[in-house]
Amino acid sequence: MLVERYATLGGVCLNVGCIPSKALLHNAAVIDEARALAAHGISFGEPKIDLDKLRGYKDSVVAKLTGGLAGMARARKVTVVTGLGEFADPHHLSVKTPEGKTQTIRFKQAIIAAGSQSVKLPFLPDDERIVDSTGALQLRSIPKKMLIIGGGIIGLEMGTVYSTLGARLDVVEMLDGLMQGADRDLVKVWQKMNAGRFDNIMLKTKTVGAEARADGIYVSFEGEGAPKEPQRYDLVLQAVGRSPNGKKIGADKAGIAVTERGFIEVDAQMRTNVPHIFAIGDIVGQPMLAHKAVHEGHVAAEVAAGQKSFFDARVIPSVAYTDPEVAWVGLTEDEARKQGVKIEKGLFPWAASGRAIANGRDEGFTKLLFDAETHRIVGGGIVGTHAGDLISEIALAIEMGADMVDIGKTIHPHPTLGESVGMAAEVAEGVCTDLPPQRKK
Repeated sequence: MLVERYATLGGVCLNVGCIPSKALLHNAAVIDEARALAAHGISFGEPKIDLDKLRGYKDSVVAKLTGGLAGMARARKVTVVTGLGEFADPHHLSVKTPEGKTQTIRFKQAIIAAGSQSVKLPFLPDDERIVDSTGALQLRSIPKKMLIIGGGIIGLEMGTVYSTLGARLDVVEMLDGLMQGADRDLVKVWQKMNAGRFDNIMLKTKTVGAEARADGIYVSFEGEGAPKEPQRYDLVLQAVGRSPNGKKIGADKAGIAVTERGFIEVDAQMRTNVPHIFAIGDIVGQPMLAHKAVHEGHVAAEVAAGQKSFFDARVIPSVAYTDPEVAWVGLTEDEARKQGVKIEKGLFPWAASGRAIANGRDEGFTKLLFDAETHRIVGGGIVGTHAGDLISEIALAIEMGADMVDIGKTIHPHPTLGESVGMAAEVAEGVCTDLPPQRKK
């Protein structure tokens, strides 16, 4: 039996997150690529944007996937109960249905997958021109001037969409750089390529107030990059993170321990402190990523079914689906420096990649990090088109304990972007013939 508060299955990612945003990002990328083709002698007129049709396309993508999920649930004889669930005790769940009725469900075992929600800044006024990521995906209009509060992946992805459609962007970030978590050399390439989208990138700066007026939202800032006067925006996207829903499901009534921040702690088998209740996804901690949640869900279901299963992934890849994409997995250079880990690096610039040059997109690079003693791969990062598709090979290499020879001697098809992974391993080993001679170590 599955309890879901929304009318369709799929959770945040499928309904109001990863999938609809990628549908919009795909269209934005096609628009940007069409414009870039003018330099190759192929010119198109400026695109005519029909927001109703664009929203319809995005919604059709979501509908196709949610419909597929519903079909799979039926095929597996899963009973779906629509409503808001809350624990009544360690073996009962109380569900409030959309019709206002209450249904009590008795269970032997349970898996909590209640997810998270966007953090809302308390000082921002309640105004339809101030949105979170879900509101931004509704694409009500194309603003002339847009503010993104928070320089993380979600805000920058949505900013890419709105910018391509015609908006000018400002972004404000409390920390000293955008896209925290990724190595700075990866982000630097993205930032150089996207400088034209932004009027202002305000780092080490806080948003401290906002006022809704008839002609726009006037926002005040404090900090190193703050303008002196409030700035006017047609749309404000607050993308300052997500908070887990651990305190919204009556967990205490079931005896489930919840942290002050709302996370539910679990062991390697995804068990909570109540042995017959499991938890997965955003609600159990960082990183809040759908692909992590899926693997946790597999473990929880297998353990509940009596199998000996554990969540023992060495690494979890991260991807920013901006243009260019930024992807990384395992240890970063920044983390290696902070932890005092000695590494050897292999970096292959896409300016030496035949496929990247042919694509007209050779701004990126592929970087692999190896343990200096064992020579086994410990991390890697890619910036460039399709980086998110390429990072999986690096994740697999780390899981398998591959070294630079294993990766470099694996024959990659030519000409592809993927062969940059093999080339980067050759660079680390000092045997890459696709670059000028390297200094001997």
